[in-house]
Amino acid sequence: MIHDDKSSLRGGGTSEIIIKTKFQNKKATYMESQNKKTLFDTYQMGDITLSNRIGMAAMTRCRCDPKDGIPTDLVAKYYAQRATGGFILTECSGISNQGNSFPGSTGIWNREQVDGWKKVIDAVHAKGGKIILQIWHGGRAANPEQTGEKSLAPSALPIRGFDKDGNTTTSHTPTEMTLDDIKQVKEEFRQGAIRAKEAGFDGLELHGANGYLVDQFIRDGTNQRTDEYGGSIENRARFCLEVIDILIEVFGKGRVGIKLSPVGRYQDMYDSNPIETYTYLLKKLDERGIAFVELTEPSTYEGKMHYPTSGVEQIPEVAKTFREAFKGTLITNQNHTPETALDYINKGWADLVTFGKLYLANPDLPERIKNGWELNTKFDFGTFFTPGEKGYTDYPFYDVDAAKTKA
Repeated sequence: MIHDDKSSLRGGGTSEIIIKTKFQNKKATYMESQNKKTLFDTYQMGDITLSNRIGMAAMTRCRCDPKDGIPTDLVAKYYAQRATGGFILTECSGISNQGNSFPGSTGIWNREQVDGWKKVIDAVHAKGGKIILQIWHGGRAANPEQTGEKSLAPSALPIRGFDKDGNTTTSHTPTEMTLDDIKQVKEEFRQGAIRAKEAGFDGLELHGANGYLVDQFIRDGTNQRTDEYGGSIENRARFCLEVIDILIEVFGKGRVGIKLSPVGRYQDMYDSNPIETYTYLLKKLDERGIAFVELTEPSTYEGKMHYPTSGVEQIPEVAKTFREAFKGTLITNQNHTPETALDYINKGWADLVTFGKLYLANPDLPERIKNGWELNTKFDFGTFFTPGEKGYTDYPFYDVDAAKTKA
């Protein structure tokens, strides 16, 4: 469940092999090109000036106290270690207890959480980094047993999965949101944005991907409403665009972005016509002039799930497909290597890249890429969501002297 915000931490084996065969032991050429873009160009993303094109993808790590969602000193250390990229996208941070999906994840719904985030932001800024909060509501993915509250969704549809024998399983059934519920959640997004600005974040990314609330409204597989928030593409996009407008009111359009996963199957997600749906949505986002859109490429390991086609079969190359619909800064995400990222950028399919597992295991990832140093691909999957430093802040920085001795 780590895309490059959760699910990028899933299915890492394939990407590890690709990285080893294509990148390791090869002197980097990411600074050499004539008349070509490089990963180390400075870049203006809306109102945010970036030192390079490399971003850290949002990845839930569950290192907070499950009872309060307050970022700790350990969280500050983790992000500060990874502050040399162009920007950091934080783990998804909840706007309410009700919308929280993961024990130990961060929040932005109270004063104590704001104070905790201030420590993180100060630590990143001290290293010269930029940090953007991924703001989020879990929708039907929120766990009532954890929150003690009912979960909300556009429609009362549970998340389907499979057991070890391949039989279909279902989660709890969420409560279909009333218009008052929708109004309340939009206000929670507003208050979360206000708190994020007070904390000192450089920008906001609305989590509109991976089967959470905004994504649930957008796609027709999870939105079966018959009112102004369901049915047509225009109606299904309404909630997302209304929330974006709220975030713009607080932060300004040059500091607001969104993450989308048009063909992701994670958490039982599907849209019958993603090209039409997301072309409409991206054009509306383009009209608003927001700072960026982050698009997740299809996952090769999710398969069809409960649907007639897999994400790869629907849209093999997401960024390429939607490049014309959104002409602003486009960030490509999902299991990239430095080489594939640079290829996307020089083909004009994307402007920036976010790395997930690679950034997790290489806190000095930009320096390793720039210098052609070996990448660490030994991801400790058993510690992705466990408390403490192990598998979090103890990944090694590249040791130049040791490498010389070994050579």
